[in-house]
Amino acid sequence: MPLTDRLLGRPVATTHAEASARPGTGVTVYWRDGCPFCVKLRAALRKHRDQVTWVDIWADLEAAAYVRTTNDGGHEIVPTVVIDGVAHTNPPPRLVLAALS
Repeated sequence: MPLTDRLLGRPVATTHAEASARPGTGVTVYWRDGCPFCVKLRAALRKHRDQVTWVDIWADLEAAAYVRTTNDGGHEIVPTVVIDGVAHTNPPPRLVLAALS
């Protein structure tokens, strides 16, 4: 188990299809292993991680395709965070925390 997972806990995986079934509500984070920006966000959200829907784009091809359509130029930029139906590319953790308050 990677050190990051031991320290922060592994997010519970959800599929893009499951996350899409609840449009316009809550916070969904599209992430992938090895992304330092994802680790930073996970660390900032660790006390609220159960309030977040986590979608691993490397485990879900549909999620990866969604992220490519959301970001300029078709890039798989993560974290891509959907807050109340609006996508944000690599937002500052304080924006996501504010949405969870």
